Amino acid sequence: MNSFGLIFTSLLYLAILFGIAYWAEKRAEKGKSMVTNPYIYALSLAVYCTAWTFYGSVGRAVSNGIDFLAVYIGPTLALPLSWMILRKIIRICKVQRITSIADFISSRYGKNATLGVLVTIVCIFGLLPYIAIQLKAISSSFLILSNADIDSNSGFFAKDLTLYIAIVLSIFTIIFGTRKIDSTERHEGMVTAIAAESIIKLLAFLTVGIFVTYIAFDGFADIFRKAYQVPNLKKVFVIEQEGGFSTWFWHTLLSMLAIIFLPRQFQVAVVENVNEKHLNKAMWLFPVYMFLINIFVFPIAFGGELLFPHGEVNPDNYVLAIPLKFNHKLMALLTYIGGFSAATSMMIVETIALSTMISNNLIMPVLLKNPKFQKRFEGNLSNLVNNIRRTAIVLIILLAYIYYKTVAEYYSLVSIGLVSFTAVAQFAPAIIGGIFWKGGTRLGALVGIIVGSVIWFFTLVLPSMIGAGIFPVSIMKEGLFGIYLLKPFEFLGLKGMDDISHGLFWSISLNAICYVFFSVRSKITSIEHNQAVIFVDIFSHSKFIETSTIWRGKAYIPDIRSLLVNFFGERRTDRVLRSFATRHHLNLEARHADPRLVSFAEKLLAGVVGTASARIMVSSVSKEEKISMDEVMDILKASRELMVSNKELRKKSLELEKTSEELREAYEILKRTDTLKDDFLATVAHEIRTPLTSIRALSEIIYDNPQMDREEMENFLSTVIKESERLSRLINQVLDLEKYASGKQKLSLEMADIHLVIEDSIEALNHQIKDKGLDLSCNFDRNIPKLEIDRDKLVQVVVNLISNAVKFCQPDYGEIQIVTHLDDAKVSLIVKDNGAGISQEYQKLIFDKFYQAENQTIKKPKGSGLGLAISKRIIELHHGEISVESRKGFGATFTVVLPVK
Repeated sequence: MNSFGLIFTSLLYLAILFGIAYWAEKRAEKGKSMVTNPYIYALSLAVYCTAWTFYGSVGRAVSNGIDFLAVYIGPTLALPLSWMILRKIIRICKVQRITSIADFISSRYGKNATLGVLVTIVCIFGLLPYIAIQLKAISSSFLILSNADIDSNSGFFAKDLTLYIAIVLSIFTIIFGTRKIDSTERHEGMVTAIAAESIIKLLAFLTVGIFVTYIAFDGFADIFRKAYQVPNLKKVFVIEQEGGFSTWFWHTLLSMLAIIFLPRQFQVAVVENVNEKHLNKAMWLFPVYMFLINIFVFPIAFGGELLFPHGEVNPDNYVLAIPLKFNHKLMALLTYIGGFSAATSMMIVETIALSTMISNNLIMPVLLKNPKFQKRFEGNLSNLVNNIRRTAIVLIILLAYIYYKTVAEYYSLVSIGLVSFTAVAQFAPAIIGGIFWKGGTRLGALVGIIVGSVIWFFTLVLPSMIGAGIFPVSIMKEGLFGIYLLKPFEFLGLKGMDDISHGLFWSISLNAICYVFFSVRSKITSIEHNQAVIFVDIFSHSKFIETSTIWRGKAYIPDIRSLLVNFFGERRTDRVLRSFATRHHLNLEARHADPRLVSFAEKLLAGVVGTASARIMVSSVSKEEKISMDEVMDILKASRELMVSNKELRKKSLELEKTSEELREAYEILKRTDTLKDDFLATVAHEIRTPLTSIRALSEIIYDNPQMDREEMENFLSTVIKESERLSRLINQVLDLEKYASGKQKLSLEMADIHLVIEDSIEALNHQIKDKGLDLSCNFDRNIPKLEIDRDKLVQVVVNLISNAVKFCQPDYGEIQIVTHLDDAKVSLIVKDNGAGISQEYQKLIFDKFYQAENQTIKKPKGSGLGLAISKRIIELHHGEISVESRKGFGATFTVVLPVK
């Protein structure tokens, strides 16, 4: 492919990334943030997969076999296992407005500027090689795809390709990462673009993997079988006996630490996190990503070895060389974009994180201590901070370029990457110890990091510089200063480990020992103790952290406001101060600043210039008094007691609200019951009055007409008798219902056949059924055993159900079905008809004696009486259930379920 065409493609890709970032930021301004999506968060964590992953994993698989997987198994295990650690770090950073890993360590140990400087320097020296190999990967892939040669006459650009790549990426990173001064504000565009790049590099790698596995070869089985037949490739399939498992352990541990403590990972996982719950999604999605991007590493590695058997291609370049061998230029271009994406995403995030650390921990603390500097840049500090960060970005990439030209060209991508991993692993004791152990001190962290970093440099960095010819080779053979125990790869006589495992073992072990020893031996200061309590107990303190501010002294509100205006401007400063004052009932017209306001201002500044610089700035306009340890403990104790008291008050308030609500509900129930009682009495009175009126009227007629015809008199007397029976039944129903409700009604249980009960009930109603011309059918399950029941009461229930069916069926067209069946130690009795049916609103009410009061607009349906209410209570006394299913105009189905004892 033509060089200029490839340059245009690269620039077009960067422009598309910028377009994605711009679009994401515009959406955020409209309240439609992309980073609130947990999938975007999880994908941004895949910035872990750099050009080392895209190209170097294949080369590592060729040279070291299955060992390469340890670097990906570590993060796969780390994210779920470190959920407590990462969540705690996220919470601390949100509360303390921490913007980098240097700020985190500095803030934990008393906001110490020296620690911030040390961590920043270690990060710079540790990660420059890592950034350099990204430049190496981009330039190498460019030259392979464009078929250019640095020593050829292919044009001015190709003579120093890497330099121009570095310049372009510097400009692009500045545009991406320095548009906002407050580092705690989310880089919406950057995170969205990084998530997009994660998808692009995965798709590109999977495309090449599928091509090699299923087109260049005939599937996994074919490529593995052919590779196994090559003697040099057999070792790839097994773990070496000598030191193999040790290598796995240390490399896995190293990558577990790297996924948290690499500055770029800290940036995307912690600083850019908007919701702690996003970790829940990342815990499974990130391991899936790790699996997918590694599934085709071995097929590509074996394919490259089989297709290029004479070593004419560097294994790091197999991903790009194989498509070119088959003349698939479009696939090769996609592969180049994938590798370019992997490298640029790492460089952008890493350099942004490092530039923030340089600005906040190296440059600003020095400048802010100079009064002349503050006067000169008063009111313009925000532009100065951004310019420092932009300059830092250019310097970082320039230094990485120099390292690439002098050292990185001689080593593989993975070997340099692991050296950088070991550098950031030196922060593990200070961070993990700092968030779980209150006894960790500034001196312990300082000595631990220094010792660990020196050992790291001696065992891992120095050998690479010796290999590049910067230091004499004799150091490797005879030891530093000729001392045998000071050999880089056999430090203190330890042999049998690979260089990375050896360096990690000594550096992290001595680091942790020094951290614990000097922490125990040194005295903790009041501010260190305050920060220790906050960091260790962050989940219990984060809600009241502002009320436990340990600060005593004098500061004036105009001075505090002036500091903030320098960075945030008049409008934003006034807005945040008013909001804080309203929330905490402070008077901004007062002369002296409340300690909480001073602490709040310091945290705001920390988001811009870091915790150490923020402390310097606040100290410059205030006079802080020293506080004894006893006073610190008293303040913390008072804050904790206040929190406990507030918790108790909130708890009691909630209990009171709950009790009040229950009382209101009870009162409403009483009112409703009273109304229902009145309505019930009115209904019963009406039902009783009807037969009484009929009896009285007929009796008066007979009394007033003694000469009445005998036949007519007998008809009247027959009606009087029927109405009297009706009246008796109604009174008995009311009395029975009250007995059931009060629990006075008892059952007379006996073993009886349910089918005889049904037959007796049918016989009692047989005359009515025949008079209406109804069709009644029965389908009985003869496997039903005898039940322990009150036979008479159950007859009452069945008679009630059948008589209701008779009443609501149309004469000559009505059908009634009675079915019984046994299921799971329960007997079901079903009475089904094709009558008028019951509306939905009645179905929950018909078993309630008070149901008329539920809705005064609903009229009582014909013949409902109290029978169903009594039936329900009889069934419940038998520990059974009764229910109805119906639709208006489509009949009703009543089901009685009784247990088999």
